[in-house]
This record gives sequence, C-alpha cells and structure tokens, in this order.
Amino acid sequence: MADYTPVYTGGAVPFTKTTSAAVTGGTIAIASGVGTAGVGTAAAATVIGVFAHDAASGAKVSIWPLANVEHEIVCANGITAAGGVQAAATGQVDPATSSIAAAAALGTLIGIATTTATSTNKVRFIGRT
Repeated sequence: MADYTPVYTGGAVPFTKTTSAAVTGGTIAIASGVGTAGVGTAAAATVIGVFAHDAASGAKVSIWPLANVEHEIVCANGITAAGGVQAAATGQVDPATSSIAAAAALGTLIGIATTTATSTNKVRFIGRT
C-alpha cells in the first residue's frame, strides 16, 4: 500500500469518497460520479485532490484536498518552478499547456509548481481550486 502525505497541509485534513476504480496513493483524484473518485486523466477539469493511500474499486479512500496544500507527486513531463500544473494521464501531473490564466479559465489549472522536475520525477506544487 502506498501511503501519501503532502509536504505541507496548512491544517487541511483528508476527506473520504468511494473509488470508481482501483487507485494509488500519491496520484491525482478526480470526481468520477455521484460520491465517487477515480484516477486523474489528462487536463481533467474535475480534479478534487490527491489520494492518501491505495484502494480497490468500490472501497472508501481518503483524499487530500488541493487548496493551499503543498503536494509532491510524479510529473509525466518536465515542469518548471512557478509554472502552472494540470492533471496528466494515470494520476500524474503535467505543465499547464497554456498560460496560467488560460488554464485557470479552462478549469484545468490545479496548482503552481514550487520546484522544477524532469519527466518521471517528483515535483512540488501548491494546490489551487
């Protein structure tokens, strides 16, 4: 089981949902239905947080919220500090494909990078809603 705790929680606590598929701790969570969460997909506009632990399909899972929490998860492609962050396939993160303002307007911006990382390495970001 992969347990995950953010770098900085700012007093936030995880909330609970039911999984719609098997999930892995430390990956992006999206709203996938009524009261359910699934693994993040590329440029998803329904990101709700980061899974706190692994869980099987149909199980209860804890999710760390995005807002004002500093997360550290694997990026699919290189991300530069101070750049926008969006969801990537398989629950990873990618650099925002447009400007921060444009990604925010599209609803795909999930945070701002606080470190620089290359593909398949971990990057830190402050979550936004």
